[in-house]
Amino acid sequence: MGKRRVVITGMGAVTPLGLSVPESWRAARDGVCGIGPITQFDASGKKVTLAAEVKGFDPARYFSPMEAKHMGRFTQFALAAAREALADGGFAPDNPDRCGVIVSSGIGGQAITEAECLKGADRGWDRVSPFYIPTAISNMAAGQIAIHAGFQGMCSCPVTACAGGTNAVGDAFRYVRDGYAEVMLCGGTEASITPLSVGGFTSMKALSQSADPGRASIPFDKERSGFVMGEGAGILLLEELDHALARGAKIHAEIAGYGASCDAYHMTAPRPDGSGGAKAMAWALADGGVSPGEVDYINAHGTSTPLNDAGETAAIKTVFGPHAARLLVSSTKSMTGHMLGAAGAVEAVFTALALRDGFAPPTINYREPDGACDLDVVPNTGREVPLRCALSNSLGFGGHNACILLKRWEGRP
Repeated sequence: MGKRRVVITGMGAVTPLGLSVPESWRAARDGVCGIGPITQFDASGKKVTLAAEVKGFDPARYFSPMEAKHMGRFTQFALAAAREALADGGFAPDNPDRCGVIVSSGIGGQAITEAECLKGADRGWDRVSPFYIPTAISNMAAGQIAIHAGFQGMCSCPVTACAGGTNAVGDAFRYVRDGYAEVMLCGGTEASITPLSVGGFTSMKALSQSADPGRASIPFDKERSGFVMGEGAGILLLEELDHALARGAKIHAEIAGYGASCDAYHMTAPRPDGSGGAKAMAWALADGGVSPGEVDYINAHGTSTPLNDAGETAAIKTVFGPHAARLLVSSTKSMTGHMLGAAGAVEAVFTALALRDGFAPPTINYREPDGACDLDVVPNTGREVPLRCALSNSLGFGGHNACILLKRWEGRP
């Protein structure tokens, strides 16, 4: 018996570019920059003053006052995106035990932790909110989605830093492919634009300190100096192909392979030669039975840090050899900033849409070429081009590497 096939039948997103998939994708196609001054706390006088915030998100649009009160911002983002994915897919569970949820968050309810820590220090630790733990823990987005959707199969939360969203999609893909479920809601969410998170990343010199939104998140540019903190959520509805066809579901794209590896090298720095990321890409291709020459596009991790972008370029060259020069390799983080645990999920959505529409989104604000990042990064303007196979890469602190392989849906062969 061959491997079961897995398709994407629904997608939802809340991003710095928009409050839905159509809004976010339209902005990504147009090269809109979602980066601006931090508004969620007073960043005046700080080294880092820019972030890619979600704009105009009103919890009252999605939740009752009581529901909103008992959900962290990261959970609100995730549940809003999950509702969009379910509506987009036109899906309600017929067998809840065969439907599951895997949603990542790298940091979870960081703002809640900071607020309750200050409250506890001031009033006494026995006076912190009884809802602190169940609203701040990272798995609660997955739990709340399962409650809302009525999915009673596996419910999990990979916490693998910036690789988490892609791990969630890849793990869900395998869960369906290997016969443990028919349907999975999967993705990632993050809302960590907070004083402590931004301060922590600033002190380790990971964030761009540029005051110019147009020169802050500049992946593959020679002047790149760090990433820009982003927030948001991306949720995908994955479905076994026969199950999807039987109910007449529309299909956005097919997920065909998944690779995950670990650098086993350093807490934060990737291996300079990119070998860990190269393994993840090569394993994803092998998992999907696709040769390097069949790949047209890569949505790169592309964080705008000196080490990541050079290492990822080296990894792509290792895997693709001469074909690397013909690949389109863009980083949508130039527009969304780095959404940490949500990044890979939102980028999976963008990659599926790139295949569906035959359009490679741009790497915006690219100006100064770097010899260590000499691939076609689709600079500044997106490109109409037929795309049949694509990879989406995510590389996280701790050495986590994850890659998914997607194919354009052209009907069942």
